[in-house]
Amino acid sequence: MAVLWVLLGVLCALLAALAAAVLHTLTVPKKVSSYVPAPDPARAEAYAEKLSRMIRCDTVSVPETDQRERFLRFHEVLKDLFPLVHERLEKTEIDGNLLYFWKGRSDKKPLVLMSHQDVVPAEGEWIHPPFSGDIADGKVWGRGASDTKCSLMAFFQAAEELLAQGYVPENDVYLSSSCTEEWAGDGCPKLVRELTRRGVRPWLVCDEGGGIITDPIGGIHGNFAMIGVFEKGKADVLLTARSNGGHASAPPAHSPVARLAAFVHEAETRPVFRRHMAKEVSAMFETLAPYASFPLRLVFTNLWLFKPLLLLALPAISAQGGAMIRTTVAFTMQSGSDAFNVMPQKATLGANVRFIPHQGMEESLAVLKKLADRHDLQMEVFHASDCSKKTDISGEPFRTVQEVVARTFPGCAGSPYVMTGATDARFYQDICDSVVRFAPVIYGPEQMKGMHGLNENIEYSCLPGAVDFYKNLIDSVR
Repeated sequence: MAVLWVLLGVLCALLAALAAAVLHTLTVPKKVSSYVPAPDPARAEAYAEKLSRMIRCDTVSVPETDQRERFLRFHEVLKDLFPLVHERLEKTEIDGNLLYFWKGRSDKKPLVLMSHQDVVPAEGEWIHPPFSGDIADGKVWGRGASDTKCSLMAFFQAAEELLAQGYVPENDVYLSSSCTEEWAGDGCPKLVRELTRRGVRPWLVCDEGGGIITDPIGGIHGNFAMIGVFEKGKADVLLTARSNGGHASAPPAHSPVARLAAFVHEAETRPVFRRHMAKEVSAMFETLAPYASFPLRLVFTNLWLFKPLLLLALPAISAQGGAMIRTTVAFTMQSGSDAFNVMPQKATLGANVRFIPHQGMEESLAVLKKLADRHDLQMEVFHASDCSKKTDISGEPFRTVQEVVARTFPGCAGSPYVMTGATDARFYQDICDSVVRFAPVIYGPEQMKGMHGLNENIEYSCLPGAVDFYKNLIDSVR
């Protein structure tokens, strides 16, 4: 009988909590994301032409290769497109990487605007050739259109227009662009070392990474400015299973491929890594909540009640959402025997691991190593780097970015966001406490699919807003 009363008490408490959550949700006004680019065909088409020229200059970067001459050709394109920037700003070129200094009235709050020059290779059959820069169907097509010559064009154009007006920034401005971002090369570190040599400690760094994302989560519609405030760490891991080989007609138990398969199955079907919702992720859900359908709004506005449920369900609902709450491991490469009837003496499995701050590089790799040992696998780690530092979402630099987003893109909510990929921005964390990842262009489903894939493009109607964002940001750092 006592157990029954306890269960009844728990049930009443849950019902009371649910009722409180429903009442709280009803007090949250429903919002609609209304931002779409204002028609500005003259500017949009002019910017599209500039971006097209930049795309036509092939800047595919190859790891561990001296490609300075290739990028010097691209620099000539930039010089032709943005003459005032090259006449009036102090330019430094380091092995193809670029740094421009625009002296302001003060050096108290230096601002760094950055986006990379290099692009990934373009393979497969494209609708428009990948280095054509074709302008068609309201879009600029080609490799680098969205990743990220669009933002590179936008901040150069912003500086060009402000210089034409005789504008002098309140604080020093730096335009930074590496040519090795796509393979995590040493280009950006060279630029950071140069700023360190000069004694510059930026107040704010704004790189690519986030953006104005269309329909960021299922059930939430419209355009939202997702501002990356930290990025996950990463490592490449090679797992190896060994045996004496043999003929496939008499396969032994626990063969190399079978052990690797068991390892993958365990890693993907049971919670290997801890789940935790950082305050930045909670803030993202709370920002998006008013725009959601009632069931999602109920969950997002009452994380005090539903957080455990959300942590459990999120990886199954959204791969992107799941990556924001835990370390992830993606299995990407596999090899074994060279013949159907030969047991391999060695089978390998390649994996890409992305670390989350609450279970960083050292702990995450230890978890994976323990699992590998259980399946008698050897584990080697390559190219490991830990999570970046977090930008304070209550600090003045982040609030400034949010205010500029609100002013430039009316009706577009600005939200903190966790970068699950990797950018050059992480190299700036040693000299800057506030590094955000935000390219002020619209990334719809088509643009997200084309990034590093086929038929990369950007809708050029969003380019005037991107230019205005950088102009407003330069003017807002006071």
